[in-house]
Amino acid sequence: MRDEDQRPDPDALLAMVQRAEAEKRRGRLRIFLGMAPGVGKTYAMLEAARLKMAEGLDLLAGIVETHGREDTEALMYGMPSLPRQAIDYKGHALQEFDLDGALARRPALILVDELAHTNVPGSRHPKRWQDVDELLEHGLDVWTTLNVQHLESLNDVVAQITGVRVRETVPDAMLETAESVILVDLPPEDLRQRLSEGKVYLPRQAEWAGENFFRSGNLSALRELALRSTANRVNTEVLVYRQGHAIQTTWPTAERILVCVGPSPTSATLVRSAKRLADGLHAPWHALYIQQQPEGDASARAMANLNLAQELGALTHVLAGGDVARLIVGFARQHNVTRIVIGKPVKHTLLDMLRGSPVDQLVRLSEEIDVHVIKGQDPKGASPARAKAPPKPQWKDLACAVGVVGLCTAACFAMYPYLALANLIMVYLVGVMAVAVWLSRRASALASVLSVLAFDFCFVPPRFSFNVSDVDYLVTFAVMFLVALVLSGMASRIKAQADSAGQLERQASELSGLSRHLASTRGTANLLQVASEHLARVFRCRAVVFTPGSPGRLETVFLPDSDEVLPEKDLGVAQWVFDNGKPAGLTTQTLSESEALFLPLPGSEEILGVIGLKPFDEEARESILLPDKRRLLDVFIHQTALALDVDRLEEKARATLVEAEREKLRASLLSTVTHDFKTPLAAISGSAQSLLALGDAAGADVRRALEENIAGEAARLERLVDNLLRIAALESGAVVPDLKPVPLEEVLGSALSRLESALSGHQVGLRVPGDLPPIPMDEVLMEQVFLNLLENAAKYSPPGARVDILAHMRKQSVVIEVRDNGPGLPPGDHDKLFERFQRGDRGGPEGYGLGLAICRAVVKAHGGEITARDNAPSGARFTITLPLHEHEESHHTGR
Repeated sequence: MRDEDQRPDPDALLAMVQRAEAEKRRGRLRIFLGMAPGVGKTYAMLEAARLKMAEGLDLLAGIVETHGREDTEALMYGMPSLPRQAIDYKGHALQEFDLDGALARRPALILVDELAHTNVPGSRHPKRWQDVDELLEHGLDVWTTLNVQHLESLNDVVAQITGVRVRETVPDAMLETAESVILVDLPPEDLRQRLSEGKVYLPRQAEWAGENFFRSGNLSALRELALRSTANRVNTEVLVYRQGHAIQTTWPTAERILVCVGPSPTSATLVRSAKRLADGLHAPWHALYIQQQPEGDASARAMANLNLAQELGALTHVLAGGDVARLIVGFARQHNVTRIVIGKPVKHTLLDMLRGSPVDQLVRLSEEIDVHVIKGQDPKGASPARAKAPPKPQWKDLACAVGVVGLCTAACFAMYPYLALANLIMVYLVGVMAVAVWLSRRASALASVLSVLAFDFCFVPPRFSFNVSDVDYLVTFAVMFLVALVLSGMASRIKAQADSAGQLERQASELSGLSRHLASTRGTANLLQVASEHLARVFRCRAVVFTPGSPGRLETVFLPDSDEVLPEKDLGVAQWVFDNGKPAGLTTQTLSESEALFLPLPGSEEILGVIGLKPFDEEARESILLPDKRRLLDVFIHQTALALDVDRLEEKARATLVEAEREKLRASLLSTVTHDFKTPLAAISGSAQSLLALGDAAGADVRRALEENIAGEAARLERLVDNLLRIAALESGAVVPDLKPVPLEEVLGSALSRLESALSGHQVGLRVPGDLPPIPMDEVLMEQVFLNLLENAAKYSPPGARVDILAHMRKQSVVIEVRDNGPGLPPGDHDKLFERFQRGDRGGPEGYGLGLAICRAVVKAHGGEITARDNAPSGARFTITLPLHEHEESHHTGR
């Protein structure tokens, strides 16, 4: 079959078009990749750049690090270079890549050396690869250099090999999305020679590097990593090209193994043989199962063989049944497989003798793909891991088939006097179709045979005899039989496809429901509750979740509620799964005597927990063995683990943000408090020193003034400390409001009486409805709020100005307003007035900016809110909204 005769897959073609459109808008990236510093990446990049310059390309050297090497600097001669940007850092002017200058210049090609470089603080991006990404987003082509140890995915591997943890890393996506990767290679001994000659580092650095990072073994390992990374990158390009151009022929650029497994006991031998073959060729391998029936004990055994292949490192796949040989070859060509491992047929059927066994068909269709036909070892005498389930009885299907043929015959008897024999044949074909759609394939085959015999016996002359008077009827019988068989086969295949489509639709619906519920849920306990409910409904299992308790140990969380306690044996299985990150228990090869299946919840950094599934009954136990159910279960588990991981990372991010804000607030608080403490302390210290210096020479008036100054500043300092302690206690939750229904008039009356002297020069108006119900509040704390607001109104209002207090109902809340006719609030965000040490500079007396912060903390603790805005025509208005019901959060906190 020629390549040009094949039409590309529409989805693959659409994906290629979409990628091409995205690439048109984005610049092209070329990476010069090396195994270590000194292999000549920059030199190779500059050599290639000079060729482009000779072709007349508009090229710009954005930033190139020559490290003082004369041959590299010579290549820079005459090349347009972008001036570097000077960034001030701790009093030093450091030179960095000028990203804005490059975007303004917009050359056709720009050179940006050392992709993994960390920029100086103060740059737009912390990493140079982010600068390159922005250049590409603006449509500029970029050439850059990179050492393999800087790839993020290889960071741990490099640290294990060299003993050096590389801090500057680049996401693998930069390498994967590059248009081309140029491998700059150099034998390790040549690189060590360059190192000893001082062409890589200064002599002292070179001596240390040669004894550590640049050891011959390290360089050989890094060289292999560089070669493999480049080979993987090229292999991806090959696969994309083959898919986009519908190339069916395998290109053996790298060995890939495919092993075909099934329910046969010999499949385990095939899996182990494929594993040995893959290890010997250092090749990746796949395990494929062609599922002929949606359910049954055969599928359970095949799933066990697939699990074995997965445990040995294979990528496992399941395809719906059909033409087995064509499905295998199609899968192999799609994945560029070079060798197929398949077992010899144990026995040959009549159909195999006529058209050849699946192995024969596979050999004919495989063409350029090698086929390894292996005889599996006969497992006779080996004790089965699990007792084989008794075969399901099929006599009912066969009896129904006989009954359908009988009904067709009865209908034909009724129509025989009026219709030709050809029409009667159609009645039998309809019956065969019905049997094929609703019953098993054996029943449809039996119906085909019985239909021919019944038609011959009952209607073909001479009737009621198997003798045939006209030889032409033999052709009729043969055609009728073949048509019946074809129809039954097609109907059975359509039924299997419909069943498979229905299963896929149900699985997609269940998975969509789980994903939707997980996405709208937050909190570990709630996520596990949602997951366990879906698992119990879909798989008919009781779900038990184990989450980490003490370091390295699990604690049991029962979802749903149950008084049943798991056996100690199952707890040990769960702990093993948590420690090893692999499934165990029911249906697995590890600790399979357990009555439950235990699966790990893998996170991005660690195992997040373990889910145990115990089937409700034997039917659920058999169902979980089926390949489609097991694949759906794996997806459920990974979706749950992903949701838990996202929730954990969000919680960590929130905690980090809170900690950062706390540190910022602590620094601001320390700075402000230090300044505010110094003022009264300086006054107290100065007055005390004056008293000591003057001694008895100080007059009574002077001594009195100094003493009053000391007392006043000490009182001022005491108020500051008292306010700080109060607001700290409120915001930390240490102070819980004692909510009791209190009439608002009592609290306002107490506050007004305490501020009688401060408000003596003002007109105070109080308007509180007589039918206003008592408000749940802490009388002492709310009195402090009104004291602070009224004191501010007195401070910032001129003598004789009005200060009004108003209250009214709004739904289930009480709204209280304190208004004044002072100069009003400062322009800007009025919410900032409620932050610590924020003072509305309205020309009033000096303060610390803590009064309104205390007001907000108290009101918030009551479940209410407080706002500030300008009062018409002048002044300020502070509005407090308090709920009439008791604040639940406060009660929970107080327990």
